[in-house]
Amino acid sequence: MFSAGQYAPCSGVPVSGEIQRSPLKYSNFTSSAKKKKKSLKSQIKANDCYCIFTKTQRQAEGFKEQGNAYYSKKDYSEAFNYYTKAIDVCPKNASYYGNRAATLMMLCRFREALEDSQQAVRLDDCFMKGHLREGKCHLSLGNGMAASRCFLKVLELDPSNREAQQEKKNAAALLEYEQMADFAFEKQDFRKVVYCMDRALASASACHRFKILKAECLALLGRYPEAQSVASDILRMDSTNADALYVRGLCLYYEDCIDKAVQFFVQALRMAPDHEKARLACRNAKALKAKKEEGNKAFKNNNFEAAYLLYTDALMIDPNNIKTNAKLYCNRATAGAKLKKVNKAIEDCSNAIKLDDTYIKAYLRRAQCYMDTEQYEEAVRDYEKVYQTEKTSDHKHLLKKAQLELKKSKRKDYYKVLGVGKNATEDEIKKAYRKRALMHHPDRHSAATPEVQKEEEKKFKEVGEAFTILSDPKKKIRYDNGHDLEDDGGFDGGGDAFIYFFYQDCFASRGRHRFQFVTTVTEMFYEASFCKIGECGFYWDK
Repeated sequence: MFSAGQYAPCSGVPVSGEIQRSPLKYSNFTSSAKKKKKSLKSQIKANDCYCIFTKTQRQAEGFKEQGNAYYSKKDYSEAFNYYTKAIDVCPKNASYYGNRAATLMMLCRFREALEDSQQAVRLDDCFMKGHLREGKCHLSLGNGMAASRCFLKVLELDPSNREAQQEKKNAAALLEYEQMADFAFEKQDFRKVVYCMDRALASASACHRFKILKAECLALLGRYPEAQSVASDILRMDSTNADALYVRGLCLYYEDCIDKAVQFFVQALRMAPDHEKARLACRNAKALKAKKEEGNKAFKNNNFEAAYLLYTDALMIDPNNIKTNAKLYCNRATAGAKLKKVNKAIEDCSNAIKLDDTYIKAYLRRAQCYMDTEQYEEAVRDYEKVYQTEKTSDHKHLLKKAQLELKKSKRKDYYKVLGVGKNATEDEIKKAYRKRALMHHPDRHSAATPEVQKEEEKKFKEVGEAFTILSDPKKKIRYDNGHDLEDDGGFDGGGDAFIYFFYQDCFASRGRHRFQFVTTVTEMFYEASFCKIGECGFYWDK
């Protein structure tokens, strides 16, 4: 009950005396009060949320501005930190992701930048810079097709955007170089592949796939240090990259470090069990090592024929392994020389040098084969190459020996004139002289044409000259040592030169006896007092 002059709660109406309130009216009054109270609470809560949102937004914007300041100073690491703080405070703002993506691109962290760019355009599909940065990331990572789609989206939003137009052209060029490289690799034109990848990497600097392909072709071209450098750079960033492990092993394999190469191939197969190139290279490396070792073992056991065949089998395993194949060619040449296949040995040495023009053993082996076949000019050329590369006393001695043989070869070969070997004995030289003198004696060719007679007379004199030198021990030594014999008078019929005459049965009707050997010029004149000189030489008168 309320006294006079009092107000009902929240009504504002005065009452006099006792009033019986209607239950319905009181219920309505209570509901209305609750609604007003709830509305007031919602308004207060909304105001609080607005204040909190505004405060958070100001904080995020502050982090963004600080990030922009560091970005302007090119302190990209600090800029990244502040953009990250801005995203943490306000994760639904597309521009914050866009800014962080730009910073990551400057730090060459293109995969992370791609993720931020994609998140930015998911939050705001009309965010042009986001699409542009996404395209650039795709381009840097070697995905030309995806990059083209992003740049087309930018041009839809802004058809006059010059940057997008240029980047679209770059993406098209990248796809063209990639296609050219694939075709060239199939044709084993590895130089062209390297050229295409260099052009592609100018736009796709972070593409590991292009770098791996370039490194593989560099290895196939024998440019191992460059290939190793590329593979090692990738492995520093990603030690589990199976392609880089494969290329690293390939370089070692082609440098004839087969055991180490196998280790890298096995590691690549652990990372990627389906890596077909690593599996093939591993198999070839093991087979090549086994065949080479079998050939070496057969050679050491003097089984040269088996060694020759084993080296031949090894050469069929991998034509691209230049360094190992050069050694195999040289080894087969050594076995071939033992089997008297000198010309084949020269050919194998030439193949080894073609594969590796710094291979000293191949030059030495070929030079020796040239010496054995009396090709002294070629031998001198090879020994000169060896001596220029490695100036050792042994190589100098070999060069001088070849030069001496070359000098000797340009003189008359008296051994060849008599038809004897260089190690012929004194008796063999005498017998050869008698035979050749009889063969070329002018009397035997008196009925021949003047040209033949002249030629035979010349040969007859050469036979006498050869015998004069080779029958005198001192002159023979000087001749064998390559010394000039002109100072000694050579064969001029003077001094105490040896002049042998052959036997001849004389016709009884002409009254001639068998010829007698006259040993020196002095004896020749002594015998002349009892003989007369005929066309054939000296003979006794009956």
